[in-house]
Amino acid sequence: MTTAPGRRSSTFTRLLRHGFTDPSAAEQLLDLDALASVRSDPVLLEALGATADPDLALRGLVRIVEAGEESERQVLLDTLVTAKPLRDRLLGVLGASEALGDHLARHPRDWQALVTYESADLHPGVAEFEQGLADAVDPDSLRVAYRRCLLTLAARDVCGTTGLAQTAAELADLATATLRAALAIARTSAPEDAAQCRLAVVAMGKCGGRELNYISDVDVIFVGEAREGVDETRAMQAATRLAAHMMRICSDTTVEGTIWEVDANLRPEGRNGPLVRTLSSHLAYYQRWAKTWEFQALLKARAVAGDPELGAEYVEAVSPLVWGAADRENFVPDVQKMRRRVVDNIPADRIERELKLGPGGLRDVEFAVQLLQLVHGRSDASLHSGSTLEALRALAEGGYVGRADAAQLDEAYRFLRAMEHRIQLHRLRRTHLVPEDEADLRRLGRSLGMRTDPVAELNKAWKRHASVVRRLHEKIFYRPLLDAVAQLAPGESRLSAKAAAIRLEALGYADPAAALRHLEALSSGVTRKAAIQRTLLPVLLGWFADSADPDAGLLGFRKVSDALGKTPWYLRLLRDEGAAAENLARVLSAGRLAPDLLMRAPEAVAILGDPEGLTPRTREHLEQEVLAAVGRAGDAESAVAVVRGVRRRELFRTTAADLIGSYGTEDSPAEQDHGALVDRVGSAVTDLNAVTIAGALRAAVREQWGDTLPTRFAVIGMGRFGGHELSYGSDADVLFVHQPREGVSDEEAGRAANAVVTEMRRLLQLPTADPPLLIDADLRPEGRTGPMVRTLKSYGAYYRRWSLVWESQALLRAEHMAGDAELGRDFIELVDPLRYPMEGLGEDAVREIRRLKARMESERMPRGADPTLHAKLGRGGLSDVEWTVQLIQMQHGWAEPGLRTTRTREALAAACAAELIPAEDAQTLDEAWVLAARVRNAVMLVRGRPGDTFPSDPRELAAVGRYLGYEPGHVGDMLDDYRRITRRARAVVEERFYGAAG
Repeated sequence: MTTAPGRRSSTFTRLLRHGFTDPSAAEQLLDLDALASVRSDPVLLEALGATADPDLALRGLVRIVEAGEESERQVLLDTLVTAKPLRDRLLGVLGASEALGDHLARHPRDWQALVTYESADLHPGVAEFEQGLADAVDPDSLRVAYRRCLLTLAARDVCGTTGLAQTAAELADLATATLRAALAIARTSAPEDAAQCRLAVVAMGKCGGRELNYISDVDVIFVGEAREGVDETRAMQAATRLAAHMMRICSDTTVEGTIWEVDANLRPEGRNGPLVRTLSSHLAYYQRWAKTWEFQALLKARAVAGDPELGAEYVEAVSPLVWGAADRENFVPDVQKMRRRVVDNIPADRIERELKLGPGGLRDVEFAVQLLQLVHGRSDASLHSGSTLEALRALAEGGYVGRADAAQLDEAYRFLRAMEHRIQLHRLRRTHLVPEDEADLRRLGRSLGMRTDPVAELNKAWKRHASVVRRLHEKIFYRPLLDAVAQLAPGESRLSAKAAAIRLEALGYADPAAALRHLEALSSGVTRKAAIQRTLLPVLLGWFADSADPDAGLLGFRKVSDALGKTPWYLRLLRDEGAAAENLARVLSAGRLAPDLLMRAPEAVAILGDPEGLTPRTREHLEQEVLAAVGRAGDAESAVAVVRGVRRRELFRTTAADLIGSYGTEDSPAEQDHGALVDRVGSAVTDLNAVTIAGALRAAVREQWGDTLPTRFAVIGMGRFGGHELSYGSDADVLFVHQPREGVSDEEAGRAANAVVTEMRRLLQLPTADPPLLIDADLRPEGRTGPMVRTLKSYGAYYRRWSLVWESQALLRAEHMAGDAELGRDFIELVDPLRYPMEGLGEDAVREIRRLKARMESERMPRGADPTLHAKLGRGGLSDVEWTVQLIQMQHGWAEPGLRTTRTREALAAACAAELIPAEDAQTLDEAWVLAARVRNAVMLVRGRPGDTFPSDPRELAAVGRYLGYEPGHVGDMLDDYRRITRRARAVVEERFYGAAG
């Protein structure tokens, strides 16, 4: 076939046209003497061009021909060009599977297994495969026979003789026959063990469901019983040896390679449990210890090898336990955990190529189907199938899944499984990753019938089907719930009210009947509003079910929808703004505070759809808005009503941002820096309260004095207010200071200042729909018995003469918050020498601070409270950390400028930087303080009222756990972690506050 230099031969062009990617190499192979008799046969070239990879198919054919005996080569080639069934099968396999090409090169006579084309050969079962393995007497011969059977199976698959479901079933049947053959070899090698026990092999997973992959671990469970007259212990030891030997026969790698891993880790106690148990031992474990996922796994249990009666007894015995799993006490939290996709362990660079575990992958479909089987299979035996596709069809026929949704999922699942099969078939390796190499993608696309532009067509189809799964795998839980309360076309299958209630209960709804009423109210009718709700609700219901209180989420959504349903923007916002609907679902189902704030002004829901909506407004921005509103108002009460409305709106913004940051969303993971979350809340609520007080002050002054009060007036923040560490339920601790204007008497100035304070407090506590702001001035000189407001001169006189050490400590938090800024600065200059005394504290002062702290611990802890779980006063809680940091500030603040801050974490970091406390101790205190602060925030968010201890109500406690990042069912871990972290902090406090280290 030599041609002139620079010119391509006609063969080269034909090869290129038939799909060869390396025509030059193919031309050289066709020139080999071994193919002399067929190289010019157009049938051969046409058949090679029809394969997934013509280059690979030709290379494989050459290897077989060259490996065969001289006398057999021509027989193969003659048969190849004259018998279309063989040609399609052999070349189809060679073009799709390099591994089976390797097998044929080692065993060139095995091509004859592809010659037969009888009806029995089209759909072989276990018996036919057992016959194909009958001559295997050792692991090597079993591997060869297995590959020979696999060769015929793969040939039918790539030629389209069998579909996806049939291929998967045949692979499972071949695995069954192989397990039986392996067990027979094991028994033959140890007849004395076989005589002592009965052993049954129960297939699980895809093998049990008759939907196996080409290369997959074959999951099994072993059940053993002693034969009559044999000691049970000896019998179990014998059974264990047989089972282990059988596993090695299949799993070990020999000169003929391996078959597949036999995995027995789904057994009770996993790899820590005995390999073989008696039936009674299995049942005892399942009845007492098994978790929901284990019953989910048992959905696919099928006896496949060994003692058939014992295997059948096992399957029959566990069946009631499987179908009663939904009645178990921990079913709902287990389901909530299981419904979260396990993608964290997939490397980021692989997650987009994961066919099985990635978003929109096979596992999404399989899990959704299995969960619906568990929920509804207890009352409907038609759902008792181990096959995903058969179960999906039964769910659709029973009305448990919408027919259209089921059809789309069926199509997507078949396509994704077909991709998985072809990927694994190439090298017979266990993988679920879509390849990145262009040649691999081309072969994969062509193997699925894509010939025009295989790579582009494959990627497009794959993304489309994965998108369908992503969109539907959650919705199929919820769409039928809407159908159950909607008017459907006559004859259309739908979920019964009872089945809908069962499903809602299984998904965590405590009052399914009420939930169905809400769904009916929201989605019934033919209006555009109802149609949009029917689109939104399946997704929203899934997000509600992810929370600790789905009922509250659904009820809140109904209330918001009732309030805003007639506004044109509300449903459009939820439908069109990707994050708005999920954000709303998180906010409504996480507790009482945020929904209460929202329901007082539902239009604030627009915040959730604005990309910048969850960012806190600056104090300057808010103050400008508030003071402008006060200036426009007709009187003080209406002015402060507007101010409090702004506060409520901004509180909602802050709570929503906190909840969404703590929970995370599908597109944005939860905030990992919990300290940053606490700081944001503290700063936002502090700024908000400062602006609210400024607005109330301006309104009170304008009402009686116009623009100018007879005395300069300032509000000093104290406690957590001054420290920018307010939680949602904190009062605003303040001091009021005034300074008479020039020409105004002290008496007149004092009356004006007191009148302003009284009016401010009244305005901020008026009963309205907005939450009140309580002002607490008890930290003033002389406490509750002292004057509410003093002049700067009076403060100075008091502090010089009467001030106690605790008052100096309290002033560490003093910061100007509202009113006359210059007067505020003067007050801070006045108190600086008290809170940061030159040369630090004397021994008597330190002793007094410690005495006061010890007294507070013994006297102020509420009766009956658990001191290990009290966030404020308990062991290692807020008070412990703050007093320790404040002692350092008072001792060293005069010399270390970084300590002169009102903020606890800032001061602690400065103390660490100045080497006044070891970094490890500082980290321990900071971690405990942040956790205790988050607990207080969580309690307020969940219960709608402040609290310093974990709630006793289980649902509320679970909601606190979710806010703190604990999965359902892990509140025990949350409490243990809290005690551990605060115990370590208390040890630091004992040393740094009470010990000699001060």
